[in-house]
Amino acid sequence: MADQINWVKVAESPEEIAFGPNNLAEAMAGDKRVCIGRFGNEYFAFAPKCPHASGPMADGWIDALGNVVCPLHRYKFCMKNGRNVSGEGYYLKHWPVMVDENGVFVGLKTGSFLGLW
Repeated sequence: MADQINWVKVAESPEEIAFGPNNLAEAMAGDKRVCIGRFGNEYFAFAPKCPHASGPMADGWIDALGNVVCPLHRYKFCMKNGRNVSGEGYYLKHWPVMVDENGVFVGLKTGSFLGLW
């Protein structure tokens, strides 16, 4: 059976998400806590804790290139694909985000380990 995407609503609109001045917020996608990042007009969903030392990603920041930066050790991750761009070799779990007139949704895979991409 092929993986399917389960779009889980996290907010009625982007304005409902409690973004801080760092353009990061935590939200619930069903029973999964995710971090939502906003860069320009794009939204991204990724793990709420850094894979290195569990730093709270919502307390980090987004750099000028659109990478999310962990507040503990400043490890940087691409919000689009989860790749570590500062060279340490870690990977940040991430999920697609869809925004339409019905709300903000995070796409979790069904049939795969932890709904990951």
